[in-house]
Amino acid sequence: MLDTTQLRTFATVVREGSFEAAAQSLHVTPSAVSQRIKALEQAVGQVLVRRTKPCRSTEAGRPLLRLAGQVALLEREALEVARPPALGGPAATRVTVVANGDSLGTWFVAALARLPAELALLFDVRRDDEDHTAELIRDGTAMAAVTAQREAVQGCRVERLGAMRYVALAETRFAARHFPDGLTEAALASAPMMAFDRKDQLQHKFARTVTRRRLDPPIHYVPSFDGFNEAVRLGLGWGLVPERIAHADIAAGRCVDLGAGRHLDRPLYWQHWRVDSTTLDALTVAIRAVAAAELR
Repeated sequence: MLDTTQLRTFATVVREGSFEAAAQSLHVTPSAVSQRIKALEQAVGQVLVRRTKPCRSTEAGRPLLRLAGQVALLEREALEVARPPALGGPAATRVTVVANGDSLGTWFVAALARLPAELALLFDVRRDDEDHTAELIRDGTAMAAVTAQREAVQGCRVERLGAMRYVALAETRFAARHFPDGLTEAALASAPMMAFDRKDQLQHKFARTVTRRRLDPPIHYVPSFDGFNEAVRLGLGWGLVPERIAHADIAAGRCVDLGAGRHLDRPLYWQHWRVDSTTLDALTVAIRAVAAAELR
């Protein structure tokens, strides 16, 4: 049997990034944290924590990190049911979820706001590219994710939410200067392109659907939803923008649709731990409802 105190300490070390920070969070000494981690590693027979800055879970530690989160969630929900009303409401529960930047900037936060206040949830929202968000479930960091991955991570459930539609947007004068003849291969190869970060391949995928070739255009990296869209509006480069936001800029005359009706649909899925949890059930209901209204 694994010691739940040791599991909780292990998860805290990874979350806080160091033994010292974990000790402060748990109100124990760094020596006590070190002893618990060593005891857990001896029980498992493998190193679980990479002693780096910040501390990271090893591959062997990933399933235990996920288990620690699940145990903490179910323990909290069981205590909530068992606690007499005279002792007051439940303590706040930290819920770690991950979503891509465009979902965070459009519909995802509205889903979190639908959750009832009596659940006493505190959200730790992480951002990553939709092709990589499932990794945070796989390594035990997050309990749920909006992801482009339709195959379920081991120990998780997955369901399709819909598709986010993107439009190739450019500021009006930028489009006239760089795309006088429309979406030609030469224009796509030479016009400055926007990207969220180096994981963001959305614009490259769109260009390949047009040209059937891999291109290497000049790229501006702007790792912010608002910053990315503002850079497009100001003519820094062209980029794929969620349809709802693109239509507002086109209607105002600030930007044009380079694709003239051509778009890119990105399917999104909801993955979460396969545990019987009222918190995850409520979160899934809220995500499903808002996604149904906002996604295609």
